[in-house]
Amino acid sequence: MKTSLTTWLIVVSMWSAAQVPVFRSGTEGYASFRIPAILTAPNGKLLAFCEGRVQNAGDFGNIDIVMKESTDQGRTWSPLRILVDADSLQAGNPAPVVDRYDPRYPNGRIFLFYNTGNNHEGEVRKGKGQRNVWYITSTDEGKNWTVPVNISEQVHKSHPPDNWRSYANTPGHALQFSQGKYKGRIYVAANHSVGDPQPDFEDYRAHGFFSDDHGDHFQLSESLVIPGSNESTAAELSNDRLMLNSRNQKGDVRARIVTISGDGGVTWNSSYYDDQLPDPVCQGSLLNIGWRSGRAVLAFSNPASRERRDSLTLRISRDEGRSWTTSVIVDPAGVRSDRGDRQAYSDLVLMKKNRIGIIYEQNGYGEIVFKYIDISKFSRRK
Repeated sequence: MKTSLTTWLIVVSMWSAAQVPVFRSGTEGYASFRIPAILTAPNGKLLAFCEGRVQNAGDFGNIDIVMKESTDQGRTWSPLRILVDADSLQAGNPAPVVDRYDPRYPNGRIFLFYNTGNNHEGEVRKGKGQRNVWYITSTDEGKNWTVPVNISEQVHKSHPPDNWRSYANTPGHALQFSQGKYKGRIYVAANHSVGDPQPDFEDYRAHGFFSDDHGDHFQLSESLVIPGSNESTAAELSNDRLMLNSRNQKGDVRARIVTISGDGGVTWNSSYYDDQLPDPVCQGSLLNIGWRSGRAVLAFSNPASRERRDSLTLRISRDEGRSWTTSVIVDPAGVRSDRGDRQAYSDLVLMKKNRIGIIYEQNGYGEIVFKYIDISKFSRRK
């Protein structure tokens, strides 16, 4: 899977919009905003989602799922809207996707998958709490949303003998297959812990869940064999295949875990650590941005450092992840900072032709910002 092609750096400020703040901590009733996700609605507007953390930046507590929209390609954003409020408990890990192939909704239907929890992750891993899986939908570009649907019994093996405990979607977008045998399949990458906590987070495993009937029923994939595989996103490949790209929570190998499925994400053919994708133990975003000569063109973003959360990088692969010949620093100001985590979680979205949007955390989780990158300006070199 390695390549001898030279990976080269492009200063992205030449070919992108200025970054625009979308969510700022300490404003709009929230102490902190984290865990961004984004999609392009059927009418072309952008919908940005994240966790609104009421009291502090902690991963558990009074946390809502909030949304903003942009009708001008990310230059300006609407006031904040609360989509999910679990009272004083946690709602998070928003994973949006547009279902474009349901004949009941010819104009498309947006799914927003999310999780709720009643205790800290560490306590849930000990069996002292519960995580659930839900979705809501919208058929009018995000203006109105349905009542929540709990699908935990279908996608969370919380009962013995399986004994799954912690559970989380993505973070970032979900996906829908656009061609082939599984066209229309809605797929959500996820992860869970199994049984009592193990050293080095070896109780974690990544997996996926999916629907072939537009959300009426859901099924589970196999779990990954690699212990410590954690937060994941996925992308459609050619020939009915799927790629899962996962965080290595163990941290022993500071690179992304890549797993390939030959049957649309149900079972797994191979898993490996991709040294082309260094990672400081953080989230990353994988996106199919089109097709070239019958093969998927992929985009991937993450803090491309083995030491700390900085150097947020966008990469492009034209050979379905075998090589990543284009490498773009998203924000040069966030490279190799000695001031802690400069950039962390991100999510990618395909906008107009040759334009990729990226929403990401920066400045020590002080804000979530958006910018776009015009990939038509990239020339391929060897």
